[in-house]
Amino acid sequence: MAQDRTRKIVVAGALSAVTILLGLTHWGFITWFSAFSFTIMAVPVIIGAVLEGPLVGLGIGLIFGLFSMLQAAIAPTAPGDTVFTNPLISVVPRLCIGPVTWLVWRALQKIPVLGLIAAGVAGSLTNTVLVLGMLGLFKIYPWPLIGASAVTNGLPEAAVAAVLTLIIVGLTMQLKIGKRKGADL
Repeated sequence: MAQDRTRKIVVAGALSAVTILLGLTHWGFITWFSAFSFTIMAVPVIIGAVLEGPLVGLGIGLIFGLFSMLQAAIAPTAPGDTVFTNPLISVVPRLCIGPVTWLVWRALQKIPVLGLIAAGVAGSLTNTVLVLGMLGLFKIYPWPLIGASAVTNGLPEAAVAAVLTLIIVGLTMQLKIGKRKGADL
């Protein structure tokens, strides 16, 4: 039991460090041709939730949300980024990524490849839908722009999250694919 707790702490720490690195270097928020930044910062949250559960995902999601808020306040990359100083837009949606990802993974873990892909997509789309939904609810952006952003940002982010989740978690868990184990995903 103590080993499980230690593993959770180590995984949470390592993925939190990756999230902090992505946030500090702005590699996690890629300026994109739409009004919104393309973000890969949901990936460590998704991986943490799949590997160690919803609480680890929640913690890493908190770091993701705080970096969104911090970047919006200190160094916005686009004119619309300043709306992310509101924690209802920047933090609360990111807290939901881990628990949703974990629920999808738990439901599909008996089919690991499909489960990892679905968990990656679900975690990423949770971020997209909740952040864009908040922007629409607060009437910050018009719904047509939000819908366009969901397609131009949300779908590529979900695809990247699915692929990275499958590769990284598959290698970490040494998933058995056919008669082999490990990197033959």
